[in-house]
Amino acid sequence: LPGREKLGLITEVPLPDDGGGVALFLENFGDRNFIRVQTVGRDRPQDPAVPLVVMHPDPLRAALLIAEGGGEGVTAHLREDRRHITDRDIDRLKEECPLPLNFEMAATHEMLGIARRVRPHAVCLVPEKREERTTESGLDVARVETSLRPIVEGLGDAGCRVSLFVDPEPQQLEAAKRLGAPVVELHTGTYCEATGDAQRGELQRLQKAAAFAHSMGIECHAGHGLDFRTVGSVSAIPEVVELNIGHFLIGEAIFAGLVPTIRQMRLAMDEARRTLGGTAG
Repeated sequence: LPGREKLGLITEVPLPDDGGGVALFLENFGDRNFIRVQTVGRDRPQDPAVPLVVMHPDPLRAALLIAEGGGEGVTAHLREDRRHITDRDIDRLKEECPLPLNFEMAATHEMLGIARRVRPHAVCLVPEKREERTTESGLDVARVETSLRPIVEGLGDAGCRVSLFVDPEPQQLEAAKRLGAPVVELHTGTYCEATGDAQRGELQRLQKAAAFAHSMGIECHAGHGLDFRTVGSVSAIPEVVELNIGHFLIGEAIFAGLVPTIRQMRLAMDEARRTLGGTAG
C-alpha cells in the first residue's frame, strides 16, 4: 500500500520501575515517524516543591537524543501515581523538546485537565490499575462508552488526536467508532504470550480486527509485548500503520546498546513490510 511500506521509529519517554521501554512504529502515509524511548530504574519520587531538580534518567534528555537520532515524536505516560513521569516532565517535554508529544493517560477528568492545558499532538487512552506494573489489557470501551464520551470529546476540542488502546474485538472497535475516535491501538499482548496454534489464532484475530477497523475508517495501530520474534507478523498486517514497542527494546539495549537494538528492530519491521508488495523507502 502506498505510503505504508516504510517503518518509522518512535520513542517513549519516561520512566519507571516497570522496566521502561522503547516504541517503534510504521510510517503513516508519509506523516511523522516516531521513536519511543523509555528509560530504566526511575523509581525514586521527586519532591514537587523542590525547583529545578532534574531526576535521573531525565526524559527530556532522552527526547533530545531521539531528535538527534532522527526520531520525530515522543510518547509519555503520566499515571495517576506519577510512577513513570511527573507533571514537570510533561511540561518540560512540551516546552523544550522540538518533537510532537503523544500523551498516554487514563480516562480521568484530572488527566483531561492536564491534556487540555498541555495540548499534546496526540493522546492515547489506556486502562490503568494502581496495582499493575504496566498496562495489562485493552480499555473496555464498550462497557465504559458513556463515561468515555466527554473525555474523548474534550480531547478533540483541545485539538488532540485521540487513540483508544483496545483488545482486538469487534465490539470494542464498534464502540470506538461510535465515540468518534480516529485511531485505535490493538493490544498485542495475548498474541505475544501465546505459542503454536494459539498464537496463530491470535494473529488471525489481530488481522481481522485491523481490517475491520480500517473498513470503518479508523486508523489502526498495534502494540504491547512485541519483540524480535513476534514483530514480523504484526508488521506485515497492511492496515496497521504504527507499532508501539516498549519493554523489550530497553531490556535488549542494556546488553546491545540502544541504537543497535533499534536498528535491528527497524530491519525486522522493514523486512516484514516488504511482504506487502511495496518497497521500503
